[in-house]
Amino acid sequence: MAKKGKRYRQAQDLVDQQDEPLTLRQATDVVKKTATANFDESVDLDLRLGVDPRHADQMVRGSVALPHGTGRDVTVLVLANEAKQDEAEEAGADYVGLDEYVQKIQDDNWLDFDVVIATPDVMGQVGRLGRVLGPRGLMPNPKSGTVTMDIAETVKEVKAGKIEFRVDKHGNLHTSIGKASFPVEEIYENARAFLKEVLHLRPASSKGLYFRSITLSTTMGPPIRVDRSSVLSDAR
Repeated sequence: MAKKGKRYRQAQDLVDQQDEPLTLRQATDVVKKTATANFDESVDLDLRLGVDPRHADQMVRGSVALPHGTGRDVTVLVLANEAKQDEAEEAGADYVGLDEYVQKIQDDNWLDFDVVIATPDVMGQVGRLGRVLGPRGLMPNPKSGTVTMDIAETVKEVKAGKIEFRVDKHGNLHTSIGKASFPVEEIYENARAFLKEVLHLRPASSKGLYFRSITLSTTMGPPIRVDRSSVLSDAR
């Protein structure tokens, strides 16, 4: 196993001082102190949920607008017919079109974007991209709000910090909820908004503990355990 650097060990010492899992608010305070890299690290939330995504009725998937954004620029591709293209461009989409981009993704595996938004009437063409976009979590989907006729509003929301999330096949959910440079209160409010939405999406068929484990960390820092009961009270 590779030896951890001095900065990581110092951050780990800080986390090790906490004997018990921290409340969400305490964890957001500590996570800023563990950000010691020479770049603005992301702040990540990792959840292990009490669901079995092999069953369709236990798939946890959705989107949420983080109150303070993600702290990073999001590149948006809009796939739509000409009638909606001006609207997308005016809203700030980075790439707008249809046939040429469908072809480029199919033939060249072009993936220079973070989010794809499409109108319902072009999903017949977009569906052909499932093999490329699906495994990367980029396929437009009505459940996440990325298949819509309200192109302008959706582009603006995504640019402002709306994120999509989807549980993996093991029941884990990972997302970035901001940057270490954010004030503690903004990290807390973003984390709370995300967890509130995940709680809202709890499948009726999920039994027992829903939040099995919750950790907060920076890109280069150690994980900080978050007390599940504090999250349940904060997120309601």
